[in-house]
Amino acid sequence: MAVNAKRIAVYVLVVFALYVIITDPEKAADYVQIGFEGISNAAQSVGDFMTWVADGAKD
Repeated sequence: MAVNAKRIAVYVLVVFALYVIITDPEKAADYVQIGFEGISNAAQSVGDFMTWVADGAKD
C-alpha cells in the first residue's frame, strides 16, 4: 500500500512539473534556479563544516 502511495505521489509531482513548465516556462526556470542555488549553498555549508572539523573544530 505504501508503494502505491509513493508511486501516486511521484506521478502527481511529475504532472505538476509538466503543467508548470508548459503554462509558464519562465517561472519554471526560476524554480530550477532557486533549487540549484539551494543545493549549491548546502554543498558549500557542508564543505565549510568539514573544513572546520579538519582544522580541529576551533572557532
